[in-house]
Amino acid sequence: MTIELSGLVVFGRHGYLEEERRLGQRFLVDLWVDVRGDATATDRIEDTVDYRRIAGLVEEIFAGPERLLLEGLTGAIVDGILERFPTVERVRVRVRKPDVILDVPVDFAAVTVERSRL
Repeated sequence: MTIELSGLVVFGRHGYLEEERRLGQRFLVDLWVDVRGDATATDRIEDTVDYRRIAGLVEEIFAGPERLLLEGLTGAIVDGILERFPTVERVRVRVRKPDVILDVPVDFAAVTVERSRL
């Protein structure tokens, strides 16, 4: 079973440029979390992962220490999910920076990280 959360909007003081960290910016987070559980049959939240708790973890990470790279933010989310939720078998996270400023127009910059339990 896969839980998907798409387009979580979070604010953080992260980025390679000092101005990005000083002013902060919004980020969009997409998650796909494969869960071992019987919630499809039991209809019990105890048999899955409460996606409100996943969203809370994302907010914690963005409120935490400054990170320079999207890679670091994305990896921290993936690692946090695997550490905090033992029924998660695999997780894929994409962090998008929609307000990225480049020399050419772009919709967003993004990094995707996927990891499974060993």
